[in-house]
Amino acid sequence: MKKPTLNLKLSEPLQPHIFLIMMLAGIISAIGVTMFLAPVHLYDSAISGTSMLLWQITPPQFSFSFFLVILNVPLFLFGLKKQGATFTIYSVWAVVVFSIASHIFEEVLPIDVSAGSPFAGDDVLLCAIFGGLICGIGSGLSVRFGGAIDGIEVLAVIFARQLGLTVGTFIMIYNITLYVIIGCIFQSWILPMYSILTYCVAVKAIDFITEGLDKAKSAMIVTSKPAEISGSLSEAFGTGITHIDARGFYSGKESTIVYFVVNRFQITRLKRIVTSIDKNAFITITEVSDVLGRSVKKSH
Repeated sequence: MKKPTLNLKLSEPLQPHIFLIMMLAGIISAIGVTMFLAPVHLYDSAISGTSMLLWQITPPQFSFSFFLVILNVPLFLFGLKKQGATFTIYSVWAVVVFSIASHIFEEVLPIDVSAGSPFAGDDVLLCAIFGGLICGIGSGLSVRFGGAIDGIEVLAVIFARQLGLTVGTFIMIYNITLYVIIGCIFQSWILPMYSILTYCVAVKAIDFITEGLDKAKSAMIVTSKPAEISGSLSEAFGTGITHIDARGFYSGKESTIVYFVVNRFQITRLKRIVTSIDKNAFITITEVSDVLGRSVKKSH
């Protein structure tokens, strides 16, 4: 029987600037945890939050940095085949930096966190909000540039579909379970509830970093006057437009779908232009997670 081999073939070349970004992501996450969350006994989400819990309930020689590596790295290696070698290398690097930076902030630098956050003191609400924001920025940077800073995402990708869940639902269930366990262990629900606030802020920060504040919107316009509408939209916004041939299910009539990408500030003007040309046009507007390439009208 042929012995299975580990496939380390890179899906794309490793890039030095991505390593720098992953290093920055690790340092930012370490600041969020060690300067805001840990000093007031709040918890990050997913594997980072699990590492914080284990750090608190185990002997002193087992540090937060130790659990970060011990829990995260095996998960990334477990998902190597599914996620690819490039993703795994970037992610492991980000986690290692996260771990080292956390150790430096806790043990090496002369920063006193025994009485609370160096920035927010013992104000739990401020620590929850800004800790979540900073940790979310770190996670968002890692995701945006092709990696991850928490192995829970690997577990979610591998097991969510098998359980009939989305990746987001899987992660949410994991985090809620973690916070319930924390509440049961310490017989208090105040800090776990603040930790849920931290998680919510972090999710919004991740969305902001990965998708941007001004999300693109795609408009699909079903109309009998595609040429007039496309000409007006192209003139107004200076971008290219795609036509898709379509047929009505009940009427059987031929029609055209005009596909157009705009930002949220342009939606009202788009609707005004379309309805002024074809009052019977059917318009749908949906969010676009990401846009690659450029769509510009052809110059003459």
